Amino acid sequence: MAETQYLYIMPDENDAKPLRVERPAAERSVLLKNLLGDLGAESGNSEISPIPIKGINTTILTKVMEWCQHHSADPPASNDDDADSRKKTTEIDEWDQKFMNVDQEMLFEIILAANYLDIKPLLDVGCKTVANMIKGKSPDEIRKTFNIQNDFTPEEEDQIRRENEWAEDR
Repeated sequence: MAETQYLYIMPDENDAKPLRVERPAAERSVLLKNLLGDLGAESGNSEISPIPIKGINTTILTKVMEWCQHHSADPPASNDDDADSRKKTTEIDEWDQKFMNVDQEMLFEIILAANYLDIKPLLDVGCKTVANMIKGKSPDEIRKTFNIQNDFTPEEEDQIRRENEWAEDR
């Protein structure tokens, strides 16, 4: 049995300590996988310096790597968007629902980190979580949920409603 290889990933904080991550988990990130390939860091090479990740703090990077660790045995994400019919729905498996049960700020930071690190399945889960938060709500309820100020005049709102009548559920 092959020995597990670990990588060290350095969050974007002055006093941060590198995170120790199993290589298969880190390689859920296309960015990290490509970086390792560009560095010529074949599996088994234990002389890899800590990889700095700019713009992601320790808390968020730890959370993202927790997701990657849990999903490290999953098959790689497909580039064919029609390959998996679940992508067209907002269904989220139970573990991922619990994982995404965080405050809004952390949820959006996870989505940004997943996008930056190119972890499409995590990005999909984050976006589905937000979609589920919006589903079935009125514009006013959505504004309240996400603390969005309404900057439309009543006349502008009426005009937008008339222009988009075709999209309303009937």
